Amino acid sequence: MGSVKPGNAAPDFSLLDQNDRPVKLKDFRGRKLLVYFYPRADTPGCTKQACSVRDSLETLTALGLSVVGISPDLPKRQKSFDGKYSLHFPLLSDPDSKVAKAYGAWGEKTMYDKKSEGIVRSSFLIDESGRILQAWFKVSPEDTVPKALEAVQ
Repeated sequence: MGSVKPGNAAPDFSLLDQNDRPVKLKDFRGRKLLVYFYPRADTPGCTKQACSVRDSLETLTALGLSVVGISPDLPKRQKSFDGKYSLHFPLLSDPDSKVAKAYGAWGEKTMYDKKSEGIVRSSFLIDESGRILQAWFKVSPEDTVPKALEAVQ
């Protein structure tokens, strides 16, 4: 975990969104991008995080920032999550977690004294040319947006 650092080129990706459309990192060139990884759609922490992004989308957009959320969920589940909470931003499917691993957002987690491997809630601020500006690992659902806002303001 933590393999991506500020100044590094952001690992490239091409993933399907909740509407089965491919979304690529290069689609966001010329804009800052907040990429956040979350363990599973429609769970309490992930819902809190996604709704926080949704509620701040106007502010983030005004600051020139686009947002994508990435989880191992398939597009159908992402679409249901988007529809249930009217999220209106790309939710990307990384079913084999290759992109999460490339960003260092995959690792050992402990829950209820049980260790497992999985998505470690992380977020990354990427600049207009595709370089990492900031990386936050083990970020709480409530801190994703405030940390991004602090970094771009």
